[in-house]
Amino acid sequence: MKKTLLATAMLGFFASQGAFAADDTAELRKIIKEQQKVLKQLEKRLEATEKRVEKTADAVEDKAESTSATTIGGYGELHYNNIDGKDNKIDFHRFVLFVGHEFNETTRFFSELEVEHSLSGDGKPGEVELEQAYIEHDFSDTYTGKAGLFLVPVGIINETHEPETFYGVERNPVEKNIIPATWWEAGAALNIKAAPGLAFDVAVTSGLEVDDSFKIRSGRQKVAKAKANDLAYTGRVKYTGVNGLELAATLQHQTDITQGNAATDAASATLFSAHAIYSIEDFTVKALYAQWNVDGKEAEALGRDEQMGYYIEPAYRIDENFGVFARYNVYNNEAGSDAEDVKQYNYGVNYWLNEHVVFKADYEKQGGRNDSKGFNLGVGYSF
Repeated sequence: MKKTLLATAMLGFFASQGAFAADDTAELRKIIKEQQKVLKQLEKRLEATEKRVEKTADAVEDKAESTSATTIGGYGELHYNNIDGKDNKIDFHRFVLFVGHEFNETTRFFSELEVEHSLSGDGKPGEVELEQAYIEHDFSDTYTGKAGLFLVPVGIINETHEPETFYGVERNPVEKNIIPATWWEAGAALNIKAAPGLAFDVAVTSGLEVDDSFKIRSGRQKVAKAKANDLAYTGRVKYTGVNGLELAATLQHQTDITQGNAATDAASATLFSAHAIYSIEDFTVKALYAQWNVDGKEAEALGRDEQMGYYIEPAYRIDENFGVFARYNVYNNEAGSDAEDVKQYNYGVNYWLNEHVVFKADYEKQGGRNDSKGFNLGVGYSF
């Protein structure tokens, strides 16, 4: 009897526990269903949020692609020259404004407007010049083309001549008188990035127009109703594949640099220029050679069938503010005759107030055909 009562009691206990477990399971299932509903609602909200974010990102991307950017910059140089045998002069040599416009990631516009010697007009010493105005387009990572008015790809300073980028108050006489910088033409050009550190430039442009004096620098037409009876063809190779090293060479040919001038015979002309720049930490050395060969009887009679020059310039950047340099220049615009070379020595210091503002001083001495000495002071900026 006792056993029966005990069994009955135990059975009742387990039955009650099963009932309680069943009630708990039902309650748990109910909670799970409610949580599943909440999760589904959250998933729907998350999907809607993701779609809104994607739409916003697409709108931002479309806006970025359609938005263009215009930039303004420029540079200027004030010079004081005190050279024996010449009047001492103070001159705001150049005031230049840049205006650039980026239409999108691949197409852009660049221009450069310059006032030389502060004042232009009849009887005034200065000029207002449009030195650059071109459209540039990236066809791919390898090919970039430009069309318009642009600087000829030659020498060291022709394309990069902001005052804080070079030593000496005045630009070196070799690139000024032989190349002749600053030199711009109108036409089309293509830059080819053939390999890392190796690039080629080719250009078809307007050319020089010299008179019967065959002075190269005075032959720049500056794209002012320039005669285009004979175009110029330019090619350059540049190598920068070694850290601190730049090597470049340019060849230009023009079939007739008189542009058909009836007063002289046709004269073809070829320019060859090569330069090297090598920097080791704070020490830099630059060297450049340039030569014109002009095929014409009139040029030969003047000794200007060959015009050449070269220079070498070591420089040392003492710290972020101070740098010193020395430059030896040799040039001759009548190298085809017995005319003596012009030799010019410059020694000086640059003081950078900051990265884009520089004060300069140098001592200058000329020998050979010219004989003079003196000093130059200058201040320059770019922004």
